[in-house]
Amino acid sequence: MKINPTKSKAVCFTRARVTEPLNYSLGGKVIPEASSCKYLGIILRSELSWSDQVNYTVKGAWKALHFTMRILKKGNSKTKSLAYTSLVRLILEYGAVCWDPCREGQINVLDRVQEKAAIFAHHRNESNWETLTEHRKIARICALFKAYTGERAWKAIGDRLETPFYLSRGDHGKKIRSRKQRTHIRKYSFVNRIIQLWNQLPADALGTLSCKPSNFRQRVRKVINEAK
Repeated sequence: MKINPTKSKAVCFTRARVTEPLNYSLGGKVIPEASSCKYLGIILRSELSWSDQVNYTVKGAWKALHFTMRILKKGNSKTKSLAYTSLVRLILEYGAVCWDPCREGQINVLDRVQEKAAIFAHHRNESNWETLTEHRKIARICALFKAYTGERAWKAIGDRLETPFYLSRGDHGKKIRSRKQRTHIRKYSFVNRIIQLWNQLPADALGTLSCKPSNFRQRVRKVINEAK
């Protein structure tokens, strides 16, 4: 495989205010330094912020929603709902397991897209759709399930999961040890956020982990809906 230096970027992931130039070169050509890059459709910023990714996702979702609204002006609610979940919500959820925002402003910006879609499909703000926050929450729990059970793509994360030093009577046997983090970025990272949810799940929701991810997702969704 050949790497094109003109299509490459050098990014230094750090929270330091002053950094030294990278000065990377490939094939005699200097690779330009950048503050962010896109990898597999996800925008990674040098200071590990997801603001660019959220803005990029919202922009694409609005574009897809406006296109859907123009095409399906005379469609019924069922058709409009299907178009939203198939064309728009997929954009809002792509890679959301890792970039799921914790800031209220970013969450609201994403929710406005679904609120507009609900008005378009049902002529009201409310609908029977699962909220985007709940959908991302379930997706993160299912991702940790894959890591816990050692699925190939998630094995690197699963190998770093540790059992707690002790278990109380209210804990289930599959509890994962959480670590205190000093920085906001580490505290609200994917692994730390999802471990808290995982440990709070009842033992019945986890049950036997030797099942398909789809069956596990159904169990988790049922527990979350019952807790409302």
